[in-house]
Amino acid sequence: MNVNLTVLIEQGEDGAYIATVPSLKSCYTQADTIPDVLEKIREVAMLCLDVESDVPAMNKFIGVQQMEIVHESA
Repeated sequence: MNVNLTVLIEQGEDGAYIATVPSLKSCYTQADTIPDVLEKIREVAMLCLDVESDVPAMNKFIGVQQMEIVHESA
């Protein structure tokens, strides 16, 4: 079975890369480099797919936008 998954990658304050698969419960990992985090998230996703009996239909990925908001509390 082939499954297309969206993987989100962020960089934490400590410099580590954090990867998550939003459509799979508890599917996340971290590593020091992007190639390493991609390898690890593939392994974690395969384990999650083995455990989850019902994989939700995937939405079509469009994109991600980062935005800065200045929030001044009263």
